[in-house]
Amino acid sequence: MFRPDQPVAPSAPAAGAAALVAPAAQAALLDDPQEWSAFGRPRDAAGAAPADPAACTWDSQVVLEGMHCAACALTIEDALRSVPGVRQADVSAATRRARVVWDPAQVRPSQWIEAVQKAGYRAMPAMDAFAREQRLKESRRALWRWLVAGFCMMQVMMYAWPAYVAQPGDLTPEMERLLRWASWVITLPMVVFSCGPFFASALRDIRQRRVSMDLPVALGMAITFVVSTAGTFDPSGIFGREVYYDSLTMFVFFLLTGRWLELRLRDRTAGALEAVMNRLPDSVERRTPAGDFERVATRRLAVGDTIRVLPGEAFPADGRILRGNTHADESLLTGESTPVARGEGSLVTAGSYNLQAPVEVLVEGLGAQTRFAHIVALMESASLQKPRLAQLADRIARPFLVAVLVAALLAAVYWWPSDPGRALMVAVAVLIVTCPCALSLATPVAMLTAAGTLARHGVLVRNLQGLEALAQVDTVVFDKTGTLTRDGMALRAVHPAAGWDGAQALGLAAVLAGHSMHPASRAVAASVAADAAQAARAERWRVADLREEAGFGLVATVQDRQARDALPRQFRLGSAAHAGVPVHGAGQGLQVVLSEQGADGAVSEVARFDLVEDLRAEAPGVVASLQQAGMAVRLLSGDRQQAVQRVAAQAGIGLAVGECTPQDKLAALRALQAEGHCVAMVGDGLNDGPVLAGAHVSFAFGRAVPLAQSRADFVVLADNLALVPQTALLARATLGVVRQNLWWAAGYNALSVPLAVVGWMPAWLAGLGMALSSLLVVLNAARLARGLPGDPQGGQAEPAPGALQAANISKTTLETA
Repeated sequence: MFRPDQPVAPSAPAAGAAALVAPAAQAALLDDPQEWSAFGRPRDAAGAAPADPAACTWDSQVVLEGMHCAACALTIEDALRSVPGVRQADVSAATRRARVVWDPAQVRPSQWIEAVQKAGYRAMPAMDAFAREQRLKESRRALWRWLVAGFCMMQVMMYAWPAYVAQPGDLTPEMERLLRWASWVITLPMVVFSCGPFFASALRDIRQRRVSMDLPVALGMAITFVVSTAGTFDPSGIFGREVYYDSLTMFVFFLLTGRWLELRLRDRTAGALEAVMNRLPDSVERRTPAGDFERVATRRLAVGDTIRVLPGEAFPADGRILRGNTHADESLLTGESTPVARGEGSLVTAGSYNLQAPVEVLVEGLGAQTRFAHIVALMESASLQKPRLAQLADRIARPFLVAVLVAALLAAVYWWPSDPGRALMVAVAVLIVTCPCALSLATPVAMLTAAGTLARHGVLVRNLQGLEALAQVDTVVFDKTGTLTRDGMALRAVHPAAGWDGAQALGLAAVLAGHSMHPASRAVAASVAADAAQAARAERWRVADLREEAGFGLVATVQDRQARDALPRQFRLGSAAHAGVPVHGAGQGLQVVLSEQGADGAVSEVARFDLVEDLRAEAPGVVASLQQAGMAVRLLSGDRQQAVQRVAAQAGIGLAVGECTPQDKLAALRALQAEGHCVAMVGDGLNDGPVLAGAHVSFAFGRAVPLAQSRADFVVLADNLALVPQTALLARATLGVVRQNLWWAAGYNALSVPLAVVGWMPAWLAGLGMALSSLLVVLNAARLARGLPGDPQGGQAEPAPGALQAANISKTTLETA
């Protein structure tokens, strides 16, 4: 356990202290509340670090070891949910991760981790460097098992070959017996070592009275070896003199080949999620009171610390550069791979990489308060979600496995009277060929691969179900300001009312606008911030009781500091309708109105502000792409009808409606849905919460989106509207891949099971078919990692120098597991 100011070696993982102790002691160490933030976050702290960690419900992420299939995921979920104090448990078979929501008042991490261990699996903190080490060990063990199986298969085939090519009488009984003994000796280490995990999993299932995909496979291996052993030692016994060492070794080799390649492909297509989650350094150099730097655990940082970040390291926190100049890779945050210059006074974000020179940074935001934490939270959430098709596969996994065992038993009973040895081998073929691995992988692998591809290009998937819904979309509805138009606006003119000075009115409006994130408000506030004299004049106003009405504007009580006896006055800033004045004089631009409401309720106009906004250069092409893909495009905006029609004409949108309140937008959306349309909404995420939540699928567009509070299914970090049609096309391709995988899995079983039952499929061929079916599903899904459809560069963004090397992120997708 680290003390708050205890230095650590650069290679020591911040959350991996438990890696050097026994598993039980490791779990006990995780009961320390100071360790909980290493692999989870409080749910009730509103983004801030809780004063008392034990007073909050925690949302933790763990990596699972020993699971292989959907049935394993269901078993672990049941084990976790049976622990008092565990409120929610979600396990992904594709990513081998679990999300556990638990109450510290009732349970500690060691208790629910122990429940996982009793179920026959192992759980490790997902943010722990030890988890990464375990993944590498698992990959190496799988490679060794595969190599041993391959060597044994070649030797056994060499001994079995004479029996295939020899003519009657060529082999003496002694020679044939010697070859069988040699095959048995060579097969034995393969059964013990290479098949060991399958037998261990099967025994665990039997002890706990459950079924997983390893049980029928292990039964097939055991039956084949027992029958072959009986044929070797007792040729005159009930099973006859036939041996199947060649079939057994080939089957095991093919099975392990498929699993090893599947493991490698999963790491390539989904393994980078772990790299992203562990993107923050385990330790960092922090300035001491004496002025020198010492290396401390990242989790021990506090706001106000000064740290030194070296080239190639990730910034561990949000902060401001105090000394030094460098370039940073912010591709995770913006989707833009081009390095950006960061000098003294510049803001840097946690998770971005320092590419050029050492810099000293003042820490201003940590942990859940950073944008990086919000992004990781979205990725974690998406990686553990189960789309409807995946849920269907999970529901039928266990009944299907029971049906497989029953079918194998019936096949053995049918063949037993004529040939017991053949009966058992037919049962083995049925057990092996019907393993539903491909069925359980068909949906989640494709969905996660697509989610990773989108994340690499600056689109975060908050809801995997959104990919399925987006593939069905036939109508896309856009907001205007900040979506079709540039996120920023500029003040073009000020029209003060009689009795008001333009500078005075602008200063008052800027004070109000500074409390809003709406693009129009930011434009008004920015126009004053750029003028020092005007900013000084704006300080005369003191704002109280301010509130923002989404889609309308601001209302506040304002006190004039320069008039001591002046009474507070109420002002409104927003659309003309919100300000309570007629609409006029805005020309072709956007108009914001400032008005004052008297004590008697009478409204008087203070000033009108003309703003200009530019249509995004890519907007016409985006609209055309959506229309070519068969989707209708509409525009709903709260701006004036004249400005909305102008933007719609420039973008090529035929149907546009302006002056819409959020309720009007939601009503229009529901009307489209009532007509049978599947609707996608694209908004800026600031005042479109109701309509984003009400659409079948939604995009929150723009960098100003509050990630932790967004209701959208997709959050577009990159400042590129073209990502919307590209995401839609990728969603269609993803659903196509899912359907191909499901049809393949169903067709494969429909064809193979009858062949196995009638005895026309040997065990080695059944093993080859089973391995190839799972491998084909993963390879088919891997096609989605090649890039976004419609990307002129083929979806392959050029990486920033050193960024991928530092993050160890492959050019494929993010793992959600």
